[in-house]
Amino acid sequence: PTGGLAQAGARWLGWDSAGAGEHVPEFDKATRRPRNYGFHGTVKPPMRLAEGCDEAGLRAALAELCDGLKPVPPLKLKLSRIGGFLALVPEGDVPELAKLASAVVQGLDGFRAAPSEDELARRRRAKLSALEETNLERWGYPYVMEAFRFHMTLTGPVPRAEFDEVQARAEAHFAEHIVAPMPVTELCLMGEAEDGRFHQIERFALKG
Repeated sequence: PTGGLAQAGARWLGWDSAGAGEHVPEFDKATRRPRNYGFHGTVKPPMRLAEGCDEAGLRAALAELCDGLKPVPPLKLKLSRIGGFLALVPEGDVPELAKLASAVVQGLDGFRAAPSEDELARRRRAKLSALEETNLERWGYPYVMEAFRFHMTLTGPVPRAEFDEVQARAEAHFAEHIVAPMPVTELCLMGEAEDGRFHQIERFALKG
């Protein structure tokens, strides 16, 4: 939601994708990789529209889907290291969020263009598990359904020698904004501009 945590995330990354789409001052090399996407938690992975589909149809389908989806209980967030990068993640399991993500992946799959062979090869370089490979073939992305793990990315890969310093700065930056749990009452449709920056197109309330 708009407010303290969203603004802190935009300042940290250096890009506000949910507002007017603007550069904001607090950023450094550690945040360069996720900066284009803005501060977000992915529910359905980025996709190209399938042939015969358009943005208006996708927006209408997402609005209808959200009318039947329930809000997720507020998430208590914490900083976590995922591989070589830093992210905000929920404390403990949140089955309601996993159920929401699965419903969105399935419900909008008809709008997704199939990944190219180059995209598939790039994904497979990550040495996917059997489950992740099945997801890639069925849904075009490895980390969905049972493999889904909600996270809000804060950095790209950080060298091991620098990680403690970056994490300490992140803890100081976000501490006051993650004391209270974060409500999940909307989904946002995002679009990628020609320069690679993501922009918010529309917010949809979860009304189920």
